[in-house]
Amino acid sequence: MSDDKKDQNEKSKPKLTYKEISQERAKEASIARKIIILVLFLLTALIIFGGYTGYNYVKKGVSPVDPNSEETIDVTIPLGSSSSDIANILEDNGVINNSLIYRFYVKFNNISNFQAGDYALSPSMTLAEITSELETGSIQEEPELRVTIPEGRNINEIATLYQENAGVDKEEFLEKMQDTSYIKELISEYPNILSESILHDDIIYPLEGYLFPATYEFYEEEPTIDQIVTQMLNKTNNVIVAYFDQVDALDFTIHEIMTFASLVEEEAPSADDRKLIAGVFYNRMDQGMMLQTDPTVIYAHGEHISRLTYDHYEIDSPYNTYQVEGLPVGPISNFGESSLTAIFKPNRSDNYLYFLADSEGNVYYSRSYDEHQELEDQYIHNQ
Repeated sequence: MSDDKKDQNEKSKPKLTYKEISQERAKEASIARKIIILVLFLLTALIIFGGYTGYNYVKKGVSPVDPNSEETIDVTIPLGSSSSDIANILEDNGVINNSLIYRFYVKFNNISNFQAGDYALSPSMTLAEITSELETGSIQEEPELRVTIPEGRNINEIATLYQENAGVDKEEFLEKMQDTSYIKELISEYPNILSESILHDDIIYPLEGYLFPATYEFYEEEPTIDQIVTQMLNKTNNVIVAYFDQVDALDFTIHEIMTFASLVEEEAPSADDRKLIAGVFYNRMDQGMMLQTDPTVIYAHGEHISRLTYDHYEIDSPYNTYQVEGLPVGPISNFGESSLTAIFKPNRSDNYLYFLADSEGNVYYSRSYDEHQELEDQYIHNQ
């Protein structure tokens, strides 16, 4: 079609009046409003439906399975069970409605004091009542064996103790302690205490310092490594959780707290000395000084050294606090609770920067290097 014919067709079309244009626009606006209202209605309905569904889901999860039930159900919680394990056991036995909701309930309420044992629970019990029972229960049977892990022990020493007292193969235990897949599973199970920090390439054993000293009871003649580690981490978790408020008040991560406490444990022979030595470490860090603590050098060498020489101090290691600033890359042993409390309540009143111990374990403190050298001459070199 030619341009002339197009122009003629355009001219032949009747032109809309202003009123007609306004009516057309009003019609379009009305349609648009209806579409918007419809979309908003559908969105609102979806939100209400989702909220209602979610509310009912949570409400059912936190409500008793059957408030009117008079039934009692025998439930066994094995030693070393995690909160996830316990939630699944309760749901499988029909004591709770939803294991996921119960796990959230436990985490939200910071509950970690579960006790293994046999329980008589009812579907009519609330989550609070069930939890209270699980925190106060007791095991009736006698343990097959008990293993005591003293304070200040490293992973290698702990493996030896379990080999001697529980028939666990030491090499297998140590291999498990370096199994990255296994450690990652534990990190997901114990997020309160374990983090990706323990997977640092330079850390020898990721769980070093995290296996709390205590006497552990086992109800099997040959407990598995996982049963051992789970029970020990449960103990660590129970201890550390009680100090979360103090941890938040310090400029340290949980991993750094564990590392710090292990240094105090290895250096201090008494509770009073732990507070003073923690104070020395704080004072040195405040002044940008290296911590220069001998147990980190010994740990870096991976063997017991009764007397360090100058060559020993030259070892290139992220554990060697004569070479690295601040804390080493990770803990060098486990520690008792008094070493942990020393981190939160150190004795810094005398502004000590140095300390040394004589052959009898007496610790002497000083504020200057000259004073420290005098004490060395008096109690170390002249002995």
